This record gives sequence, C-alpha cells and structure tokens, in this order.
Amino acid sequence: MLLNWTPHGSSRHIARVLFLLALLSGWLTGVPSWAGVVQEVRVQGDRVVVKFDTPVTQASAFMLAGPQRIALDLHGAEPGSDARAGGVVSGIRQGSQGQSGMRIVFDLARPAIVTEGTFGKDGRTLTLQLRTVDDARFARAAAERRMSFLPPLTYLQPSSRHPYSVAMALPRRAPAAPLPKVYGDADRPLVVIDAGHGGHDPGALSPTGDLREKDLTLKVAFAIRDALLKSGRVRVALTREDDRFLILQERYGLARRLKADLFISVHCDSAGNTEASGATVYTLSEVASDKEAARLAGRENKADILAGVDLGVASPDISSILIDLTQRETMNTSASFARLLGREAQPLIPVKANWHRMASLMVLKAPDMPSILFETGYISNARDAEFLASRDGQQRVAQSVRKAVEIHFATRLASR
Repeated sequence: MLLNWTPHGSSRHIARVLFLLALLSGWLTGVPSWAGVVQEVRVQGDRVVVKFDTPVTQASAFMLAGPQRIALDLHGAEPGSDARAGGVVSGIRQGSQGQSGMRIVFDLARPAIVTEGTFGKDGRTLTLQLRTVDDARFARAAAERRMSFLPPLTYLQPSSRHPYSVAMALPRRAPAAPLPKVYGDADRPLVVIDAGHGGHDPGALSPTGDLREKDLTLKVAFAIRDALLKSGRVRVALTREDDRFLILQERYGLARRLKADLFISVHCDSAGNTEASGATVYTLSEVASDKEAARLAGRENKADILAGVDLGVASPDISSILIDLTQRETMNTSASFARLLGREAQPLIPVKANWHRMASLMVLKAPDMPSILFETGYISNARDAEFLASRDGQQRVAQSVRKAVEIHFATRLASR
C-alpha cells in the first residue's frame, strides 16, 4: 500500500492525517478504530432503518432458515438499546461479535428477503428494503451468498486547504476455475449438471439433521450423469464431482466456457411447512431477464456476452437488441424444457401440481444457454428426504431427466 500526501506544517493537518492512518489501520486489520453505537432500529412498512451515532465501515445481510430470520452484520458498530419490531418483523435482537463488530437478527412473522441496502450520505443511516416472498423463494435466498453494503466516503474527503491522496494496490483477479471433465462422444450435445451447494455451504438440512442438501445434490448429479451417458445421446460434465464450494457465477460460467447446450442445476427444496412435498422446475423470470439484459448491454467489454457474437464494435442500441433477442430465445427454450421435465418426471417422482415456476436466480442468468434449476423434492419433508437419499429415488430422478433430455434434443434436431 502506498500513502502520500502534501505536507503542511500545521498541527491540525497532522491530526487529520493521523486520524486517516488510524482509520485505515482499522479497516485493514478488521478491528475498527472506533465503533458507532446503534441509536435506533425501526421497521417502517417494507423498510428497516438502522441509525448510528458515528459512521460504520461496512454492512452485510443474509437470510437464515429454520426459523426464518434476516441477519445483519455491521463492522465498526456496537449494539444499542432502542429497537422496535413491526410489520413482517416480529422481533429484533442485537449482539456483539467481539472486535469485528456486531450482528442484528430480525425474526420474521412471515417470509421476507432483503432486496437492497443503502447508506445515507453521512454513513450513519442504513436502510434495508424488504420484500415478502413464499417459503420456496426464501429458502433459495437463504442458500445464496450474503449481500454487502458499503457507506459513501464523503465524510472522509480531504479539505481543499490540505489535499492528500491515498492509494492502495488492488488484489489480482482470481484465476478462472479449471474446466471439469467432459464425458461422452465429442459429436454429441453437451449437458452440464450442477450439484447445488458444497464445501462450507451445506444447503438445507433434513428434519432429523442427518441429511444435507449438498450431499444429496451430488449423489443425484452422479445418477443423472450415469443415466445420460448410458443413453449415448449426449455428452455430460459436472460443475463439481466432490465436496467443494463454487460461487454462483462460476457454476454457469463453467458451462458457458464449455459451450454447453443445456444447464441443469440440481437442488433440494426446503420450507417451514414440513408437509410441503414434490419437485419443481425454475426458469428465469421475465423481470429478471429485462434487468439482466440491461446490465449486460451496459458492459464496456461485450466480446464474450453472447457465444460466437462479438458485440464490442456494435452500437449500444444494436447490442441491447441482440442481447434481448438471444435471451428471449434462451428463456423460451428453458421454459419448454422445464415443462417437458415436469411432464416426464410425474410418473416417476413426486411432482408439485404447479411444477414450472419463475424466479430471479443468479445461476439461471446466462443469456445464451438454456438453463433450469431442478428442485428434486423437499428435504424438509421426511418422505421426500428419504426418497432422495435412496438409490431408487436418485435413479428415478435421473430417469426423468434422461427422458426429458432425449426428447428435448430430438425435437430440436427435427425442427432444424
């Protein structure tokens, strides 16, 4: 790290520099040089507002299932006493996390997730935007990574009288994950199977706690791979073949780098209602598609957004149209396969009546690769959990995928 400033003789300037150094030391060591006390926590309709007496350095939120809660970690803050629940929040608890900061836990009266978090200009107010959802969507949010929020740096800007600058080297981008092994004949379409969760992320647990989602998804993924290879119609790759953690972007990123023709992410659903049962298939929602297309169209480097199409020389309007058209076609193909999979699965495994659903799931956001998320059953349901843990259950799930994949690619080949 390099620190440089324009020296001046005044003691006031020296004091400011020393304050900045102490502040940076707190950031870099993980121990805050000061701690802002929580002055109040208020639930205002679909928002949670947290106020501090001094700025905090960072915040992050994540959802917890069983029971359903929202956890808010705050760096550079200490618990306060004034907290009032209301709306979807039935209770608020605060606790210290030693030198690193504190945690606020919001007990929920009904499922709700954090969609956005913003700090006020002075870094002393944090507002969380909440949205009520169903149990399945909450379970998905609980399995995803936490959301981080940084305060603005306006309260650290130097005065014009005594300018100084702070510079620090950024870490290098982590190397891309190695490509997985591809099984099958080279001239066949490629299906990538993604076993959800893994490593330090166990996913959801069975009612007895002896079954973990990450273990079941890997066993089911192996069964699907073997069934597809036995058919001889496709090639197959798995995003993971052991107990390792992959971030969501890596999962579909591996499939895109392999130029996969179909991406299937395997999961086990979970709900507070232990009677909830049956498989569901998720595809990307229309709203999520529109937002993702807008985000992709705004990228500076567009050379790898769409497979085989370099948008780097295209105008913003043309890029936006091409991305939208590609993503619409991808969504239609994904939805068609989701309906097909639900139909073929019905005779073999428990399937919910409304098995095709749409959601804004990160793992489905590849714009040029048909993708589905297959909730093979509810691990929170004792019968579903036992079925998915059995060899017979895993083979039945695999057979349903095999039949749907065979029909899918046969239909696409015939249409050409």
